[in-house]
Amino acid sequence: MTEKNTQVQKAQEPVSVRFMNMVIKEFTSAVDSPALTNFQKRLAQNYFMAVDVALAKAEQKRNDQKNKLPITWANVNLQQLALDVVACARVGLDPAQPNHVHPVPYKNNTTNQYDIAFIPGYRGLEMKATKYGLDVPDAVIVELVHKNDKFKPIKKDARNAVENYEFEITNPFDRGEVVGGFYYHIWANHPEKNKLVIFSLQDILKRKPAYASKEFWGEEGWYEKMCWKTIYRAAYKDITIDSQKIDDDYLRLKHMEDTLADEEVAAEIAENANSEIIDIDDIPAETEEKSPEKEQKEENPVQMDCGF
Repeated sequence: MTEKNTQVQKAQEPVSVRFMNMVIKEFTSAVDSPALTNFQKRLAQNYFMAVDVALAKAEQKRNDQKNKLPITWANVNLQQLALDVVACARVGLDPAQPNHVHPVPYKNNTTNQYDIAFIPGYRGLEMKATKYGLDVPDAVIVELVHKNDKFKPIKKDARNAVENYEFEITNPFDRGEVVGGFYYHIWANHPEKNKLVIFSLQDILKRKPAYASKEFWGEEGWYEKMCWKTIYRAAYKDITIDSQKIDDDYLRLKHMEDTLADEEVAAEIAENANSEIIDIDDIPAETEEKSPEKEQKEENPVQMDCGF
């Protein structure tokens, strides 16, 4: 078969087959690499389905006046996608699992194709920190502090060999509004290394992702969950990466993070992103429907002191 005929045949293959073949090629590119495990095959299928859904949603939102390039598989950089999928999969990130990783397409103006940003959820950050961390804590505690709670930090000093805290929920049914939060890293065999980091409400809100959907940071009932997950993410970002554990997969994930930091890319991701990006994994189907309580709120809006 000539090279031209081979290219024609590949172009006629279903995109799902081409995607899987490219992913398999990347997985087995090393010398003497074993065949894909059933788990890796399932992961590849999960990534294909997740990206397929993300492309369809982004295409629905596309403004044809601003962007004339359809957001479809035909315009996706499959080679780049395969490399990124394999890196994420080797770390263990599974888009079918809640809060692992979220694919969002954005246009690469250099190639005039779409790349896929894989935005890690809070569980994804935990998995990466656990795999590549230099000194991973034995336990991580994350808590929000409400106005009616009692919270007292105990900092390490001449009288206290271990950093600690006292935390009491005095009224579980009326804790009041969120005023802050904290995370606590615990080392069971080396408690002198225990670390307490405190967040004011302002500290939490200024860390709100640019791509977070506003409805879940307002008065829709998800505000507290978003505050908690923001601290959770910070707790695992604070774990130092061990340079001796860094591999090609980590470097590719780091490259993706650096790309996401680009202002133009971040802006497009924010436009294409959907509610999944903010790590909500238990939104009921009726969220979009107006309940009597919601209609009452719209008639008499409550202003929250959220800084937005």
